Amino acid sequence: MSTEAAPEAAARPASQTALFLAFTRLALQGFGGVLAVAQRELVERLRWLSKEEFVELLAIAQVLPGPNIVNLSMMIGDRFFGLRGAFVALGGMLLAPSVLVLVLAALYGEFASHPRVADALRGMGVVSAGLILATGIKLLPALRKNPMGLAAGLALAGLCMALIVGWRAPLPPVLLGLGAVGMALAWRKLR
Repeated sequence: MSTEAAPEAAARPASQTALFLAFTRLALQGFGGVLAVAQRELVERLRWLSKEEFVELLAIAQVLPGPNIVNLSMMIGDRFFGLRGAFVALGGMLLAPSVLVLVLAALYGEFASHPRVADALRGMGVVSAGLILATGIKLLPALRKNPMGLAAGLALAGLCMALIVGWRAPLPPVLLGLGAVGMALAWRKLR
């Protein structure tokens, strides 16, 4: 059972070490889907961000080049400890997973032809998709406070899924087109 986060995030990391350890824990928990774990940890457990703040930072992270969660970690680190905090959070996100990936790559090179390894990897893909879908559903209430609104947000998300999954449209044009529509809708309501 999740508890509802306060409208304003009341907590902050006690130190840069706490920030590093929190992002290391996030990175190690979310194999293939850190975003779901990040929302639960940063909003619900640690209460460093409100749901609305998380959604706003995630929106910015998605526009920036690079992995969303890495961008998000750097923004959160910067928020609490400036440039040094951004690098500490980035180190937390990348250090342990990099070592783990190198070890797994060596193991995969040894056992790649085994059918159970291929089955395990397919299963991990399904789990990752489920985690991302669950996170999206959990964050739906935050759209009520978004200038664009819940109905328009759901309509754009549904259209995006239909275009990419149903019609196999290429991701960049879909995101550019629907992103432009979303920005125009939000801008119109903010005027």
